[in-house]
Amino acid sequence: MRISKLHFIAATPQQAEQACAGGVRWVQLRVKNASAADWETLARATQQVCRRYKATLLINDNPALARAIGADGVHLGKEDMAPDSARALLGPKFIIGGTANTFQDIERLAAVGVDYIGLGPLRFTTTKQKLSPLLGLAGYQALLQQVRAAGITVPIVAIGGILKSDVGLLLEAGLHGVALSGAISTAADPAAEAALFLDQLYPQVTHI
Repeated sequence: MRISKLHFIAATPQQAEQACAGGVRWVQLRVKNASAADWETLARATQQVCRRYKATLLINDNPALARAIGADGVHLGKEDMAPDSARALLGPKFIIGGTANTFQDIERLAAVGVDYIGLGPLRFTTTKQKLSPLLGLAGYQALLQQVRAAGITVPIVAIGGILKSDVGLLLEAGLHGVALSGAISTAADPAAEAALFLDQLYPQVTHI
C-alpha cells in the first residue's frame, strides 16, 4: 500500500475539490458538530470528488460511515474507536490511520497494525480542537530517533500548523510526509498552494 506524502484534511467537498485540482490524491474528511445525516451527505459528495480525481478518501473518526459509503479507510483520533476494533469492523482492505503525540502512542499504534500514523501537532493550529502538547521540530527529531531505534517502519506524517518552510526539515527528520488543512484551504488559491506543497514533497516527479 502506498501512503501519500500529502494528506489533505477537508471539512467540505468544496475544499476537497480545490485541493484535488492542485494535485492532491489523499483526502481525509473531518466533520465536526454535524448530524449523522449531514455527515453522510458531506461524505458522499466528497467521495464523488475523490472518485473523479482518483483520490483516496478516508473518513475521520467514523468507521461505520466509512464502511457504509465504501470509503477507502478511516483515520482514528486518540479518543476514538481502537484501531484493532476498527479493523475487525472494516476488514483487511481498508486503510486505518491513527493519531499520536508520544512515542508510547506510536508503539501502541504500530503494534495493532495501523497503516500510517499522524504525529503532531507541530505548532498551534485553529483547525483542530483539543490539541495535544506541541512537539516542535526538536520533538519530531527526538521521536523519530526513538522510532528508528525501535525498528518501527509504519509511515508517519506530521500534522498541525505546518508551513511550506517546514516540509524539508520534517522530511530530513524522517517523516514520511505531512497532513494539511488550513495551509491549503485558507490560501488565496488553494489549488496552487496544494501544488506548491506537492512540489516540495515530490521534487521533480509527477504528483501522486
